[in-house]
Amino acid sequence: MESRPLVRDLLRERQSDLTASERKLSAVLQEDSLVAGLQSITRLAEMAEVSTPTVIRLARKLGFDGFPDLQNAIREELAERIKRPLAKLDAALTDARDHIVSQFAETVSSNINRTLDRLDLAEFDAVGQLLSDPTMRIYLLGGRITRSNAHYFFNHLQIIRPNVHLLDSSPSVWPQSLLDMNETSVLVVFDIRRYERELEKLARLAVEQGARIVLFTDAWGSPIEKVAAYTFRSMVEVPSSWDSTLAINFLIEALVAEIQRLGPDQSAERIAALENMLGESRIFRNT
Repeated sequence: MESRPLVRDLLRERQSDLTASERKLSAVLQEDSLVAGLQSITRLAEMAEVSTPTVIRLARKLGFDGFPDLQNAIREELAERIKRPLAKLDAALTDARDHIVSQFAETVSSNINRTLDRLDLAEFDAVGQLLSDPTMRIYLLGGRITRSNAHYFFNHLQIIRPNVHLLDSSPSVWPQSLLDMNETSVLVVFDIRRYERELEKLARLAVEQGARIVLFTDAWGSPIEKVAAYTFRSMVEVPSSWDSTLAINFLIEALVAEIQRLGPDQSAERIAALENMLGESRIFRNT
């Protein structure tokens, strides 16, 4: 998967080079996260209301030898995105040459470096500016695996700036928060494979309310990318049944530092006020 770009990325990057018919076909492929590409060439052409030669031309414009080559790439990409924990564990066990600590250290270091290689610094700066704006209300939410990342980011943000809210993990209470979202709202979402449909629904509804989405996802990209204003992709694969979110946390901590740098007075005042409250309430004191 690392040897060539993802099909979905190629489709986005080559949009300006595509004909009207090829753009129709591209839209069909992207609409359901490439699943339509598993159909036969005839069926795919019918779905997009284009000719079969159009399908072949699009495949070649993306750098593939033809439709079968494109379809194989789609199969591989989808297989990686939905890889189950046991399958990941089997793969890890086949390469257990070094101690697990050494394997993890090497892999996590590589994940962080590859994440940084792909990081758009202009986008990072834009998100830093957005999240440091005290007039913006920030909402955070993670999925089953990334909930801890959302909590971690929330714990830091609420100390250094006002108007930060952590959404409850239960979808049944999300509508109350959605009611208050508008053009002055930012929803920070964490979503890695296997992507959660509830998070995608929430993101779409938030955008309809006028909110902007900041998405933290994996190398393959959550479907939420379609509505996100900003997306950070991180490398997550490690020799384990589970994906690692350490590269995501690296970006979180870098953003916290940037937000604090952009609003030092605000951060200092809130931290000082918090210290006073802790002292007055005697929390964390033995006397």
